[in-house]
Amino acid sequence: MKKLLVHPNRRYLMDEDGNPFFYLADTAWELFHKLTREDAEYYIGTRAKQGFNVIQAVALAEHDGLRTPNPYGRVPFHSIDGVFDPEKPDLGGKYDYWQHVDFIIETAEKNGIYIALLPTWGDKFNQKWGEGPEIFTKENAYNYGTWIAKRYCNCKNIIWVLGGDRPIETDGQREIIDAMGRAIKKNAPDHLITYHPPGESSSTDYVTGKEYIDFHSTQTGHGLGAYECHRLLAATRQAEQKPFLDMESRYEDHPACFNENYDFYWDAADVRQNAYWAVMEGACGHTYGNHCIWSMNTSISKYFPYTWKSALLHEGAGQMQNLKKLRLSRPYFEFRAAPELIGDDKTVIARQSAGRGDKYAFVYTPFGNNVKVYLDKLGNNPIKASWFDPRTGKTSVIGIMPPKEALFTPSMSGKEYDMVLVLDLME
Repeated sequence: MKKLLVHPNRRYLMDEDGNPFFYLADTAWELFHKLTREDAEYYIGTRAKQGFNVIQAVALAEHDGLRTPNPYGRVPFHSIDGVFDPEKPDLGGKYDYWQHVDFIIETAEKNGIYIALLPTWGDKFNQKWGEGPEIFTKENAYNYGTWIAKRYCNCKNIIWVLGGDRPIETDGQREIIDAMGRAIKKNAPDHLITYHPPGESSSTDYVTGKEYIDFHSTQTGHGLGAYECHRLLAATRQAEQKPFLDMESRYEDHPACFNENYDFYWDAADVRQNAYWAVMEGACGHTYGNHCIWSMNTSISKYFPYTWKSALLHEGAGQMQNLKKLRLSRPYFEFRAAPELIGDDKTVIARQSAGRGDKYAFVYTPFGNNVKVYLDKLGNNPIKASWFDPRTGKTSVIGIMPPKEALFTPSMSGKEYDMVLVLDLME
């Protein structure tokens, strides 16, 4: 696998040969903690076939990852009187905890997938909520960061992710993150590093100006704030000249606003909305998630309505590869947000968004509503217009248009009929 780098324009990622790398991730926070080797192979193989190139997973998992053992009865650290020491990893014997992590990382590499690896979930340094316990100080955070970075520094398919759904609220917490970030950057210098923030916030709220951060991430979350994700993404773009993406937006099959009593679960259309809104803002990729997969759920309930295996083939996941297909279909690194191409849109759930390159543009309409575009702002030559279907990945040509204000009408409208208007400036 290729080493990943930040492009010289400081907005996108590329591989060591200079090719675009569109970060298309699935969320599997409990992967190392919950799955057997056989299940991990099945999960990773399925995601590879669906076009994902990154899987996000946590070494010290959210669901009581220090005390509840993995499928082989192992926990990540040795403990004395119930106190876990992050400087004493569980090593030795068949299938020790870290051998299992090794196996899954190697399996991902064989399938052409990068692991966005969180050294720890955030409740281990800031138990604002969750099971914890808090185990890190700035000293052992540096030592643990050094140890885990050295263990995986030669794995080409690692992207490091600090944070873990928690804010930095105290000087002590900042010292922990800074120490871990410095240790990883020093001992795994060929790997990229980002920060996974809590809901409806950005890593720029916590780690702006840090040399160990290569690209930024948002969590636009699973509530109503996700409908206006463009605001958080635009603020992230403006805060610092680094690539950025939405690392956690509305999960497919997630109870809307965390409330299963609403009897509404975010679906494939909701997932697509956040994905295309993010990319039109200039994101360097996008992360998909399914509520029943991040948790590797095996017991059906109202809050977790499917098992992880049955959710693997839900339509939102399969449709994410169409986003990557579209984004890679035109000159990649010149793409930028282009709100000037369309009218000032005050709507929320039907908000249209646009992005462009030098001689092309994409306009996303999440409800298949009419699209008014100022084609003259793209150039003075004729413009070829087409519809791109986010559900199927198919393109249909509309025609050749003059460079003037134009109105485009999709053949169908409604929540399930989002479309992308593709505009190409002709020579």
